[in-house]
Amino acid sequence: MKTFIGSRIDDFLSDLETLVNIDSSSDNIAGIAAVAEWLRWRLEAIGFSTRLEKLGDRGVPCLQASNRSTEQPFDIMFLGHMDTVFPTGEVEKRPFAADGDRATGPGVCDMKGGLLVALHVLEVLHHDGELNRLSIGVCFNGDEEVGSGSSRSWIEAHARNSRRVFVFEPCRPGNRFVLQRKGGGGYTITARGTAAHAGVEPEKGANAAVEIAHQTLATQQFNDQAGEGTSAHVTVIRSGEKTNIIPDTARASVDVRVAVKSQVATVKAFFQSLPDHTHIAGVSLSVSGGVDRPPMEADDRTLALWRLIKAQASNLGLKIESISTGGCSDGNYTSAQGAPTIDGMGPVGANAHRQDEYVEVGSIAPQIQLIASVCRAIAQEKA
Repeated sequence: MKTFIGSRIDDFLSDLETLVNIDSSSDNIAGIAAVAEWLRWRLEAIGFSTRLEKLGDRGVPCLQASNRSTEQPFDIMFLGHMDTVFPTGEVEKRPFAADGDRATGPGVCDMKGGLLVALHVLEVLHHDGELNRLSIGVCFNGDEEVGSGSSRSWIEAHARNSRRVFVFEPCRPGNRFVLQRKGGGGYTITARGTAAHAGVEPEKGANAAVEIAHQTLATQQFNDQAGEGTSAHVTVIRSGEKTNIIPDTARASVDVRVAVKSQVATVKAFFQSLPDHTHIAGVSLSVSGGVDRPPMEADDRTLALWRLIKAQASNLGLKIESISTGGCSDGNYTSAQGAPTIDGMGPVGANAHRQDEYVEVGSIAPQIQLIASVCRAIAQEKA
């Protein structure tokens, strides 16, 4: 296996160049479809049946593939996304490049490198004649970077039909995999008062901006008291159009993160209570939003899966670690469906969403080898 994987690194980098050099921002349906068709061709070549679906009002391309009937539970679901945050035209500005141990380009680690680790693991298992011992489902969506609004239910349905899920977001520097992610969402607090001339008759106004200032402080106080793992931060405030008018409307946007499901109710109760606690006479409040992405929690089955991965890493002489993070991924959705989920299964990389995003080339072969070994171990457990 080592020889086969090692001989494929040049092929991997060639594949990575191909995918990175396809603009596939979340609004570029044609680019996402092009990535999907390329992956579809490779998966069909090793015996997978594929289905390219167009989900939601925009027809977001989402690729599903399997080597077994989808009526039976998958032993493993391979999950990834084909869209990037970078606008169309970014590839022309800075196409794929490999310099020493780093590969760069739009989406190289987030997450076209991860898509290819998933693909190459499957090709290794096929080459070794071991793919037929497992039932594997592949789900690659096209709207993760904008919240997976069109693909969420599709992902959740496949997660419910899977015994475990591997998410191919980048592995963090130092070979750190992700076992826990905070859930997330947002609220909008809107204050409505009465406009008035700020110089002539300010007493006739009810200042919505001042009310939002009070609510900002209340939110910060909640953030300080909510407990470890929960945060609520006012991030954007908008109010008024002219400096000589008392503003009658003001809005605050709040970013919310929760570490465990039990905290969601606490957050919801706080924001629902705000309209009952105004500070400026004549100003009313309304609140909208919520926690729309559940936390990814490491339950006992997830920890058992992590122990299996660590054991295989030890057998290969690899040192790996696990972390929790405040960022979200589609692994939040699969974990909430009860499927043990391990994230960070892509190559080691960093600086996602930035122009200096990179993949560590030296991490590619060990990651493919490790995940293939884990898949073999899972197959052996079934025997």
